Amino acid sequence: PTLCLQWPYCSKRCSYCNFNTYVVPAVDEAALRACLVREAQTLLHLSQVHSITSVFFGGGTPSLASPSTIAAVLEAVAGAAHLPAGAEVTLEANPSSTSTSRLSGFRAAGVNRLSIGVQSLDDAELRMLGREHTAAEAQKAVEVARGLFPGRTSIDLLFGLPGQSRDAWAQGLEAALRLCDDHISLYQLTLERGTALAAQVRRGTLPAPSQDLLADMYQTARTVLMAAGFRHYEVSNFARKGALSTHNLSYWRADQYIGVGPGAHGRFVLPGEGGCREARVQTLEPVTWMWEVQNQGHGTRSRVVLSLQEQLEELLTLGLRTDEGITHERWGHFSPELSLQAIFGEPGEARALQQEGWLVLDSGGLRCTWAGLAVLDSLLPDLLCQLQRV
Repeated sequence: PTLCLQWPYCSKRCSYCNFNTYVVPAVDEAALRACLVREAQTLLHLSQVHSITSVFFGGGTPSLASPSTIAAVLEAVAGAAHLPAGAEVTLEANPSSTSTSRLSGFRAAGVNRLSIGVQSLDDAELRMLGREHTAAEAQKAVEVARGLFPGRTSIDLLFGLPGQSRDAWAQGLEAALRLCDDHISLYQLTLERGTALAAQVRRGTLPAPSQDLLADMYQTARTVLMAAGFRHYEVSNFARKGALSTHNLSYWRADQYIGVGPGAHGRFVLPGEGGCREARVQTLEPVTWMWEVQNQGHGTRSRVVLSLQEQLEELLTLGLRTDEGITHERWGHFSPELSLQAIFGEPGEARALQQEGWLVLDSGGLRCTWAGLAVLDSLLPDLLCQLQRV
């Protein structure tokens, strides 16, 4: 199983963000650290997990935490379960909180992979997104990070920004390629209700990109990155020289994961309760969450036992996001009675999707074709329908 830790605070709210993040005048870091440590210990104990394969610090902006907080959490994890020496430990970082001394501190604390929220290398785009950094600062941050975490520095980029042209996106990609290490995550900007950017588009002060343009930008990116030696190993993720994120892969393979911190999500089996896989969500609001952790050891807000049907739906939805798809072995782990072949090899939606060139079912398992990966969201309803009938 893997561990996801949420640091809930940011120094500023970006115009497109609807994550569970908070901007406060001052953070009581000692209290937050103690609670992250305590909840990690509690949930590791409850899940009776023996070994943690990877750790991911997300947020919020976890690079605002002090390295001593990261070190304390990793020590607690290693004390409650086996944390192998080479386990991937990723920290999400913003260019505005990545000085050399800070990043050196994170490396000394046990972080060995960095994911930097560059988002854009154009100053006008960064201002529209409400980012705190400039393109030059982003470039400097990535260079510093690559010096400390060579081959293990990832960058995030957004496309489909209001008013962004295909040419501007292609130029941004070329600039990113000159800068980047061996891993890139590309995300289509979603205009979430309640965000400043969505309001501007709704009022007509900013133009929304067309669906055709979005599809075009995505295909451009895939073509450019694959020509540069990147493997498109998941819908939004590209890696070369084997720099795939083991943490990300374990999530898409529907492995167990433990979520620690305000608003964190988890999926794990409680051994004492009939071996049922549970979906857990921790309390969203940091102050309330801390109070709960201090009083009962964890701040779990909801626990739902997942039915076999729900587990298979998750496995299908997540697994098809990767270029390897869902292997027969992994499917059999969740569904020993009904094989992939028995469900999706029969006449029906999946066979039609195979004939149309979107899907493959063979000795390797079930996966999308190159074309299918780009339109996965439109294929899933049919597949879920076929699964539900069985």
